Amino acid sequence: MIKKLFFCLLMVQCLSASAQELNCQVSIITDAKLEVTTTEQEALKQLKEVIFDFMNSTQWTKDKFKIEERINCNLQLQINSIPSQGTFKGSLQVLSSRPAFNSNYNSLLFNFQDNDIVFGFSRNTALYYTKNSFRDNLSSILAFYAYFVIGMDYDSFGENGGTPYFVEAQQIVVNAQTSGAPGWKASETGKRNRFWLVDNILQQLFQPLRDCNYKYHRKGVDKLYDDKDKGVKELYKALLKLKPVVQTRPNTVNIINFVYCKTAELKSLLAESDLKEKTDFVNLLKRLDPGNSSKFQEILN
Repeated sequence: MIKKLFFCLLMVQCLSASAQELNCQVSIITDAKLEVTTTEQEALKQLKEVIFDFMNSTQWTKDKFKIEERINCNLQLQINSIPSQGTFKGSLQVLSSRPAFNSNYNSLLFNFQDNDIVFGFSRNTALYYTKNSFRDNLSSILAFYAYFVIGMDYDSFGENGGTPYFVEAQQIVVNAQTSGAPGWKASETGKRNRFWLVDNILQQLFQPLRDCNYKYHRKGVDKLYDDKDKGVKELYKALLKLKPVVQTRPNTVNIINFVYCKTAELKSLLAESDLKEKTDFVNLLKRLDPGNSSKFQEILN
């Protein structure tokens, strides 16, 4: 009896000490003008629970995570139309962050709105991810962002640490291309879809972005507690690495997304900096993302 009790206590301790990789919060909203039937409302309510379980219960890597080590992310699914019963169209906002060393501060790492969301779902439908195969569009979209978020997180802690997860995300793109669903092909209008997100990040041309991700966080964000002035200087040096990418591929989704994630953070960190340091950052950010120059100007205020 004592042995059985000890075994049970040991199992509880092990379960409480380990977890899956993601701590993902999920919300679903519908367009205010959209008429939603009772059946569809019930399906969407269940969908929220299904997505939550899929993201948080699937084992995405072979690594062991403690509860407090999980990657914080957030999915906001907006339903804009219901073309037919059980078919939904809309957008998906994906955010993820990583903690700063010796602090309760979290640095925004990824913030992307995917406007190519089309999927089928009905009550009592389960979501599964099967490696190297396409099962349905929704599970593929969610799995893609799970791996992309994990890749960005791993890259921020170790040089090119996210490569295996970006490769997995790219394979999901390849498998989904025959489905005919939007967001998976290079030939679609614009270059802000899932194909380009992962294709860019794995190109050698974008290696400076991955270097920036690592050095911005490990040498900058993680050092702010010990020496804020030195940490801020490292942030600037990390962002400088993006210049050659911008010169060759201006206005690419990955660069714009990374800079966008850091704008509010930099404004806060630079609040007490002198005018020269603020100006240096603003001028650099304007070169990296000219389209948001007015937003960067706010750092000077």
